[in-house]
Amino acid sequence: MVDMLMAPIRAMRLRYLPLLLIYFAYGASGFTSVAETFWVKEQLKLSAEALVSLGVWLTVPWTIKMIFGQMIDSFKIFGSNRKVYVYLGALLIAAGMIIMIGLVSDALWLSEYQKGKVYIFASVISVIGYVIQDVVADTMSTEVVDRSKTDAEIKAELAMIQVLSRLSLGIAVFAVAGLKGWLAHIYSYETMFKLALFIPVLSIIGVTFVRLNPVESSPLNKTIFFGGFLFAVFVVFIGYHEVPYSQEIVVFVSLAVVLYMLHTLVSDLDPKTVRHIQMAMIVIFVYRAMPAVGPGLTWWQIDVLGFDKAFFGTLGQIGAALALVGMWISSKFIVNQSIGKILIFLVIVSTILSLPMLGLYYSLHTMVGIDAHTVALVDTAVASPFDYIAAVLMLTLVAVYAPAGKKGTWFALMASLMNIALSVGGLLSKYLNQIFVLSREIKVDGEVITPANYSELGWLLWVVILIGFIVPIVTIHKFNPDPKTEKNKKQWIKK
Repeated sequence: MVDMLMAPIRAMRLRYLPLLLIYFAYGASGFTSVAETFWVKEQLKLSAEALVSLGVWLTVPWTIKMIFGQMIDSFKIFGSNRKVYVYLGALLIAAGMIIMIGLVSDALWLSEYQKGKVYIFASVISVIGYVIQDVVADTMSTEVVDRSKTDAEIKAELAMIQVLSRLSLGIAVFAVAGLKGWLAHIYSYETMFKLALFIPVLSIIGVTFVRLNPVESSPLNKTIFFGGFLFAVFVVFIGYHEVPYSQEIVVFVSLAVVLYMLHTLVSDLDPKTVRHIQMAMIVIFVYRAMPAVGPGLTWWQIDVLGFDKAFFGTLGQIGAALALVGMWISSKFIVNQSIGKILIFLVIVSTILSLPMLGLYYSLHTMVGIDAHTVALVDTAVASPFDYIAAVLMLTLVAVYAPAGKKGTWFALMASLMNIALSVGGLLSKYLNQIFVLSREIKVDGEVITPANYSELGWLLWVVILIGFIVPIVTIHKFNPDPKTEKNKKQWIKK
């Protein structure tokens, strides 16, 4: 136990700190999330389905990371193909926040524009900034290791850096988890977004001091770069012209594009290695593609259970603290376990921990005399340590098999694939919200134009829980990448 607790500390090196600061900045990106949730609920007349659809569109920049991956692998700007891109990302993040400051304060320079469209524009700009920084940070995570070590030691260090990066992200989430709710309860929306400008500043400080192993630019992969660029143009065209089923078209075309590009990138690897990567990608993809309930659940918690901004801050603080502790304790365990075993464990645990919210909906807590706030606190406390484990599994797999000279593109494509999985989950969530319609109360000039309706939330919770359990378990059983599992299957078939 002591060895597991000390593993991250023993693995820490001074040269990692600037890189981890960039991950810290990304982890702090949720600083305005509570304020933003309440502002959207109060100011924008968007349905639960519309907000879920917006979430799908906001994942699109994450699916075209191959463009940025190719750029940092092949294009130098002012003599840099790493640091300059982080500066660019920080600039975009700051621009998005400045627009939000103007939007929530009803600034005159935005008065001619529709609030919903300005909100979407600011969100997209910020997301693109985070995407660029994420691609560069993931790439640099393979370039701060000590390359004078043996292959086995380098592999272990690559895996531990992924753990440390998640811990850094988790520390940031912990640092802002309670503040984002408590401060939003005290300060105005404008003040919250002004305070959030510390995030791009942290990125700039980190990238300024990071030291990397020398990296030569690789030749531009024209297929991946121009293919990704054309795909980006295609996405903008489809979205702008509001083509029917545009989201579905974009998601499945992006999946085909990314899979093709990944195939070209790993074509020269050993067939057994390629097969292991493929099977691992399948199980992680399906695990991440499961639907969520959507914003209707949060609305219900606010309107029916009486959860306010400060309480959401408390939930966030407890969740972030225990997630950080869980990640710290399990860091060595995660690195040494098979993907299949850990994902099965996560599916079972997440299913069990979904049940308390179901019980709250059916008022079981009142039957036993427990306050809803207490149930939510306990559920969050128990569930939180498992939040980051799947991400560490994916990043470890990606880091270990990153091809030399193509690391930026490799990380970008793999991340794109995993974010497409989130888009698939978003689409499933949208379909479920079309079937089980939830609505919050909307008033215009004091008159209720849309009454609150959460009558179908129970059915939606049941469906999400069952899909989230059955589909991943069946997929993991069929495509488990663990070599021992494959060997056992073959022996069982022979018998």
